[in-house]
Amino acid sequence: MKRKSPPFRADMVGSLLRPEALHKARDGHEAGKVSDGELRKVEDTEIRKIIAKQEEIGLKAVTDGEFRRSWWHFDFLRELGGIEMVYGKESIQFHGVKTKAQSLEVKGKVHYKPHPQVNHFRFLKDNTKAVAKMTIPSPSVLHFRMGYNAIKPVYPDLDEFFADVADAYKAAIKDFYDAGCRYLQLDDTVWSYLCDPEQLEGARSRGDDPKKLPQIYADTFNRAIADRPDDMTITMHVCRGNFRSTWIASGGYEPIAEVMLDQLHIDGFFLEYDNERSGGFEPLRFLPKGDKQVVLGLITSKSGALEDRGTVKKRIDEATKYAPLEQLCLSPQCGFASTEEGNVLTEEEQWNKLRFIVSIADEVWG
Repeated sequence: MKRKSPPFRADMVGSLLRPEALHKARDGHEAGKVSDGELRKVEDTEIRKIIAKQEEIGLKAVTDGEFRRSWWHFDFLRELGGIEMVYGKESIQFHGVKTKAQSLEVKGKVHYKPHPQVNHFRFLKDNTKAVAKMTIPSPSVLHFRMGYNAIKPVYPDLDEFFADVADAYKAAIKDFYDAGCRYLQLDDTVWSYLCDPEQLEGARSRGDDPKKLPQIYADTFNRAIADRPDDMTITMHVCRGNFRSTWIASGGYEPIAEVMLDQLHIDGFFLEYDNERSGGFEPLRFLPKGDKQVVLGLITSKSGALEDRGTVKKRIDEATKYAPLEQLCLSPQCGFASTEEGNVLTEEEQWNKLRFIVSIADEVWG
């Protein structure tokens, strides 16, 4: 039951721990001591190294580790027309820790313009023999944290905002496709937040009706990917928050599973299942029969200790009570460094986790 197209039986979410050489170069660049060109040379060198490492481990799809980014989402979204990065105003609160005080604001009509991450993808594709996988934030991410109250000065009609966002993404997807991208993953925290009562209350305080958001997000997502070619795989990673090995959201997928799994017109879902906060496998009953895949995030990226092999295989078997084995895959629950700070484990432990996933996938799916 090996898969010839993504998502693969053994897959990864995207981000990897930044090596010390890259940290030093980025710090120097921020301090004005390292030029743009010098930073790019370090990035190129370190990305080539991790491409080779992923190929050696046996992953069929590889990423650039998001090594040219500070954040998993802001670095993409800030380059859309109408969006500006804001410094020193707002941090994101995780359990026990806050991020840097950076955020986004809608300053004008949202639109697509030539994006630097398209060239980032080209470099990845030109330096691997495996499938080059690109990761960008999902369109719903641009809305949830700001909410209607922050957006309405530019968009009194929120429907117009979502239409513009979807069209901007449609243009971005075409740009990535024209650059050779055939495996695109949209990373999304919002669907998991819609399972958490605390996050739902936050949405209400920002002027939104959480009951309407799942359908709004599904419609926006589907409009964004409506023109993607048949040979382009698009998946979505559903994240509960991942910063310095901490988290934000709790709650199983039951409140949003039917809309998400059935109505999103994509090829696969990377779902976090590494702890009790993620709930059980019962929501997988809404996965339509066919080739749409669920990649089970059973291996945590938040700590370095390897899971018990037998327990992981047992959990895969438990998931088959609700979805066929041929529609399941395996991955870490999230990236290892959703921001440049990275999670609390070593690079060696990170690579051991990915080797572990490949070996279990070989045993389970052949």
